[in-house]
Amino acid sequence: MIRHTQQKARFQNEKNHSITYAQNLSTQKSLAEFTKGKSPHTVGLYHYFVDSFKELGAVKFHPAKTMIGVSNGYKRVAWITAFGKNFIHVVFPFKQPYNDNLCFQKITQVPGNAHQFNHHYRMLLKEDLNDEVIKFMQMALKEEQ
Repeated sequence: MIRHTQQKARFQNEKNHSITYAQNLSTQKSLAEFTKGKSPHTVGLYHYFVDSFKELGAVKFHPAKTMIGVSNGYKRVAWITAFGKNFIHVVFPFKQPYNDNLCFQKITQVPGNAHQFNHHYRMLLKEDLNDEVIKFMQMALKEEQ
């Protein structure tokens, strides 16, 4: 009787997981949907950012409902959170604030988490992706491994 109950519970958990997984898939966007209807300038910035990240190491891009996650295979190391008329907005989570920089427009501590500081970067031109930003991109890739 116990074994039958355990098997039934396991089946129910697998069934619920499958339903939840299918629901999550249906609410996620594809990468192409994020750039649909955006200006050619913004799409160009997005592709330039993606290509630059790929040059630094093995990264994967994970579209979600409202943003695109960038992972190093272990953890999300950045999120592309907004596609504006003439910019993309990217958030880099670090374990400490890096206040001495010229590239982040805002640095905020995540409420309730003493070890995550979100660094907000807005890319308006390809030239905005300079050596300083690349240094932080490399740090994001390595820090979270």
